[in-house]
Formats: sequence, C-alpha cells, structure tokens
Amino acid sequence: MFIKIYNMSNSIFKRFKKKETPVIEEKPSILEDRIFWVSTLQKIAFPVLNNLANGSLKKNMSVESISADNYESAYLDAFVRIFNGIAPWLELGVDNSEEGRIREKYIYLTLKSISNAINPKSNDYIFIVGPKQSLVDVALFAQGLLRAKNQIWLNLPINVQARIIEDLKSTRIIAPYENHWLLYTSMIEAALLEFTGECDKERLVYGVRKFRDELYIGDAMYANGEDFEVGYYNSLFIHPMLNDILMVMRKYGLEDGEFLDVQLMRSSRLASQLERVISPEGTYPLIGKFLSYRCGIFHALSQATLFKILPRNINPAQVRSALTKVLKIQFESYNNFNSNGWLIIGLNGLQADVSEDTTNTGTLYSCCSIFLPLGLKIDDMFWKSPSAEWSSLKAWSGHPIERDQSINF
Repeated sequence: MFIKIYNMSNSIFKRFKKKETPVIEEKPSILEDRIFWVSTLQKIAFPVLNNLANGSLKKNMSVESISADNYESAYLDAFVRIFNGIAPWLELGVDNSEEGRIREKYIYLTLKSISNAINPKSNDYIFIVGPKQSLVDVALFAQGLLRAKNQIWLNLPINVQARIIEDLKSTRIIAPYENHWLLYTSMIEAALLEFTGECDKERLVYGVRKFRDELYIGDAMYANGEDFEVGYYNSLFIHPMLNDILMVMRKYGLEDGEFLDVQLMRSSRLASQLERVISPEGTYPLIGKFLSYRCGIFHALSQATLFKILPRNINPAQVRSALTKVLKIQFESYNNFNSNGWLIIGLNGLQADVSEDTTNTGTLYSCCSIFLPLGLKIDDMFWKSPSAEWSSLKAWSGHPIERDQSINF
C-alpha cells in the first residue's frame, strides 16, 4: 500500500511538470530539487501519519528498539519527530498547485493523527505523559505546534486543544536533566505562553539562562551540561530549541528574550560550520551520538535556512544543493527502509551498533528536521536559484573558496 501511494505521488508530480507548467522542463533546477524533497518527505512520513490517522499505527508499525525500556514510546516518538520537521511546510497551507493539494492531504492527516494520539478511547492513544522520556516527545510536539500554529493548532477542535494544554502542563512534575533537556521544559512553557498567555516563568527562563550564562564555550558551541562532547548536540537540540523559545519570549516582551539577537548570530555561524562538513559526495563526519538520526543532524542548518540567517558568503542554493545530495545518499533508494516502508535502525542500512540505548524505530524519524526549508515558498531564492557548489565541493574541485571564520561573541 505504501509503495503504491508513493509511486502515485511521483506520477502526480510528473503530470505537474509536463502538463501544468512546461517551463519546468526548460529550467529543471527551479523545481526539480523541491519535487524530490516533497516526494522524500512523503516516502518517510506517510506510513506513520496515515496509520495514526486511521487508528492503526500500533497495529501496523514495525518497532525495533535497542533497549526494551523505550519500546512503548516508539509510536509517539515517530509522530512528534515527523510533525516537528514538516510543520513549517504544513504552515504554508493549501493552494491550487499540485504540491498545495498534497499539503492539504498532510494537514488533514496531521490533524486526525493528533486527535487520535491524545484520545484515551482511541486504538492509537499514544500521547501518554508520565515516563521521563515523555518530556522529550511533548517538547518536540510543542515545538511543532509553534511552527504550524495557523494550520494545525488553530484548526484543532477546542476540546482537543484543551486536552493538549492539560498534557503540556502535566509535564511540570518531570525534572529534566541538567543538559539540553532543560530546553525541553522551556519549550513547553513557551508553547503554553503562546497558546494560553500564561506559563511557569521559572521553567521557561531557567534553561535559557543556563545555556546563555554558563554553557557557552565559544564559536557557536554550547556544552551539553557540565562536560563537552564532540558531536551534533548543538544542531540537533540546542540551537533550534533556543531559537524558537527566544522568539516567543521576545514576542511577549520578556527581558531574557533580548538574547535572541546574539543567539541567531551564533546559529548563523553554526550553519556555516555544518555546510562545510558536507562532503562532495553528500556524506559527513561520523562523530558523536545520534548518528541514526541520519540527515536530522542538519537541523540547525535547515532552521537557519528557513529563518534566512545564513551568512552572507553562503548562497542559499549551495545549501539546497548540499542537503539534496545528503537526502539522495540516504533516501533515494530503499536501503534505509524495511519491506513495509518503516525506517530501520542505522546510518545507511541496517547498522544497529551505531545507535544509543534510547534509539528505537520512532526516534529515527528525527531525520525529518532536514525538511524545515520546505516552509519557504516555492518562489524563494533557496528553491528558484540554479544549483550551486557547496563549500567542500568547491574546495576539492580546485575552485575558489573563502577561509572559515570563527566568531567571538
């Protein structure tokens, strides 16, 4: 069923290219990459969203887990990570284009999925707050709601909104670890502030102040708690969370929200670092934890693209070209899916040893954070500019490239 629907989506795009706007055939660089991104999004997200919308996720989702302790959370893990990544795309809303009609379908699936996930009478009641790990999922869900406020949050029934608010508040009994988990509590309170006008201010600002005042190391890097570990923590969790939290704080005039200006400059610098680690082949250094999140490790680069805060010396088209190459390496074929279309644990194929104890099938869908730039309209320069060489491709092709420049603020 999944493969059939995915192929159908491809055929839809082919009709779009040939019949509705033949100019695409003359300038393939304008939409070819976006078509591939949207098709890949569907390839990854459809099995989860379609099953959850129909109350059959628990029944049909294949679940693998490194540890038996987090097996039950896999279903919610998968949904919130997909939603978190595709929310800016959903926020574009419906239009008369072929992509707009596909987006309409996914908005519907997301709304129905949320209603089933929080309903205790549903076969797929998975939004259960209590275990410590649920703090992660609720925070990612809250971030997704902030990213798609108009198309998702405001279109949920009032009783569903009320249940969500109750669940967000219920996480206050969960004590976070003294690392990036502090930002999970801040994110939840930021969502409550946005949706209700009230929050627990101490939980909102504590994590932000901790990273601002104590954990910044330099050159856009934060320590993940007391100790510094080399890896992609800053891109996966810290910068994207800080940015979205601070935007809410700035909006509501909270004093600590003034840190947003500096934080965005730091994120711009991190984005330039991430762009440089993408090799000419679309691979990247295998350092640190969470490598099974695959292209999700470029969360901060994707967010910087969405926010239009890339450094001036980086052409948005070179980021699109680099990320497209990464996506093609990991998802153009089916080597990262099982026979039923679910992601498998690994980096590029079945490689369970690359994963952590907290890894399960659901957490693999963190890869969807690469899709944030789909929140840019189709006529944005990120999508319409011709393909461009990214930094490592320039360098190893013998073409001119500027030196890397650090920051000291």
